[in-house]
Order: sequence, then structure tokens, then C-alpha cells
Amino acid sequence: MGSRIEYSEKYTDSDFEYRHVILPKEMARNLPKSRCMTEAEWRGIGVQQSRGWVHYAIHRPEPHVLLFKRPLGCDGNTGLVNPEMRAIEKEKYQRSIQGKVADPTVN
Repeated sequence: MGSRIEYSEKYTDSDFEYRHVILPKEMARNLPKSRCMTEAEWRGIGVQQSRGWVHYAIHRPEPHVLLFKRPLGCDGNTGLVNPEMRAIEKEKYQRSIQGKVADPTVN
């Protein structure tokens, strides 16, 4: 196969970190059409990432783009959430959005 799997940078909200994985388009023909894949399935087609990621949505316009998420504070070695790390990551996210929200009192 001439194409290869591409991985996005991670992005977050207040509860999860996300990433998308772009498969070669020819691989999309063999993917389940009506459900998300299990970890064994996506690892079986060659997707490689640390533990804790869940395929959570199908992007119907581009079925070769897989959408993944995992809770903030997830340990990539165990796939388990570390409550202390979760609190740190949530605080980091809150600090990152401060100042980005428009002030409704400013015209």
C-alpha cells in the first residue's frame, strides 16, 4: 500500500482529549459502516496509539477519518484515569481558554 496512516495533534475540551486518524482511503471500504470499532479492530488494521483511546464517532462524509477520544488525565500506559492528573489537565484547559472568551461588555 502506497499510503500511510496519519495522526492528528491532540486537542481538548474540559473533559476529553481528542485526535483523529486518517487512513488511506482504500482501507475505508473494509471498515464497519454502522458502528464504531473496538480497540482490537482498530489496532488490527494498523492504528497505533497509546492506551485509553476510544473510537467514538463515524465521520460519514469521510469514512477514512476515525475520531478518537479519551478522558483527560488518562495514563497512556495503563489506559486508566489518574484523578490527580485529570484535575491538573482540567485546570490547564481552563487556563488555556481564559482570555479567549469575548467580553460581552466590550463593544
